[in-house]
Amino acid sequence: MILALRVHEASVQDRDGAKLVLAQLRSGFSRLKLIWADGGYAGQLVHWTKQHLMRKLEIVKRSDDTAGFAVLPKRWIVERTFAWLGRYRRLSKDYELRTDNSEAFILIAMINLMSKRLAR
Repeated sequence: MILALRVHEASVQDRDGAKLVLAQLRSGFSRLKLIWADGGYAGQLVHWTKQHLMRKLEIVKRSDDTAGFAVLPKRWIVERTFAWLGRYRRLSKDYELRTDNSEAFILIAMINLMSKRLAR
């Protein structure tokens, strides 16, 4: 289920793009209290989320002791979703020139995935 979606240009830093996505959660989803994020989002974004959205942003980090590949908690959910979206031809590569078209195709793909699951 998609709570918020934002596709931005490659020139936008991920942490700045995350603020755009998280800002979409401000008005709705009052029960949402905890948000998980990758280690790349650590730093000021954690404080920004707490200050502006009154929600906790928890960074899922890889242990310093771990060598090689390790499955991170909750990270597999994101990777699985990317794999599902990659099965759709229009989303397998960056074909779209406009970010709003990319957002629309992601929403269409997710609607298709959810409707197939509901139909079972």
